[in-house]
Amino acid sequence: MTPATAALFDALGDPTRRAIVSRIARGPVSVSALATPLGISLTAVGQHLRLLEKAGLVLSEKQGRTRSCALRPEGLRAVEQWAQACRKEWEARLDRLGDLLDALPDA
Repeated sequence: MTPATAALFDALGDPTRRAIVSRIARGPVSVSALATPLGISLTAVGQHLRLLEKAGLVLSEKQGRTRSCALRPEGLRAVEQWAQACRKEWEARLDRLGDLLDALPDA
């Protein structure tokens, strides 16, 4: 696993950050709109967003006094690639196991 992928999993390991990513995935949203349903302070949301931005999952920008956040879908590609690599490895292992089982004499 690359350091970038590890950072993504670290960022997504927290349930609050997963909730933030899920909400942002529906479209851009302000920090205050994120804080309300989560029941946490704007400062706490800001800390979570900084970690998500550092991991490459979220992009935020300030427009006047409002900071809005949007999902960076390309940030999830590393997770997708990791999962696909794991799936390929396990499929190959299971195929080899199937071949071994097929080669056993019938009992």
